[in-house]
Amino acid sequence: MKDEPNPSATVVVIRDAAVGLELLLLRRSPRSDGRPGPWVFPGGKVEEQDTAHPGDEIEVARRTAVRETTEEAGLALPASNLVTISRWITPEMAPKRFDTWFFLGTAHRDDTVRVDGGEICDHRWLSAHDALDAHVADEMKLAPPTFVTVTWLKRYERADEAMSHLGKAPVLTFRPKIFRDAEGACILYPGDAGYDVGDVNRPGPRHRLWSLPNGYRYERDDD
Repeated sequence: MKDEPNPSATVVVIRDAAVGLELLLLRRSPRSDGRPGPWVFPGGKVEEQDTAHPGDEIEVARRTAVRETTEEAGLALPASNLVTISRWITPEMAPKRFDTWFFLGTAHRDDTVRVDGGEICDHRWLSAHDALDAHVADEMKLAPPTFVTVTWLKRYERADEAMSHLGKAPVLTFRPKIFRDAEGACILYPGDAGYDVGDVNRPGPRHRLWSLPNGYRYERDDD
């Protein structure tokens, strides 16, 4: 059914480098209409092989995450080392919907990334700050879930610090509600004061992403 989101999984792969913490972004191949593909984390839909063994929803998602990272980037990450950091559920208005568990995992500095050359055409290791700068400069298109996650990572200097802190933090579920006005769009997430009532101006805690002509702006009061 159109309204049922596809179970999916994504891995945010990080590593320690000479410049500090780096994250891996993959570029999807150009679309059928010629538009360049977005930059994403490794990931994809749950396949039949991922459900072949017993396990709950998160265990299945872990297997999907490991498989997709191997297929798309040539990296073998142990499922047991993945930290669950968030869950993103596509709004009901979207033509394609996904229910995606986001995991955080580490790679070694000397690990070699080999993109599949099909779905993925390129990759980059870069700091969170550089990724956000590239997005602002329109050199690297990031979808809202990617942008928000990269924003989370910019505070960390080392991979073990990010793994430890995010591994202990509550796993947030994102069910975006989108509201538009003359300035652009405001995407509200659970925890925002206006989320349940649909009022972007309601006083109180903020957890939202502004999509404006000059780019994204993420707001989270306890961030």
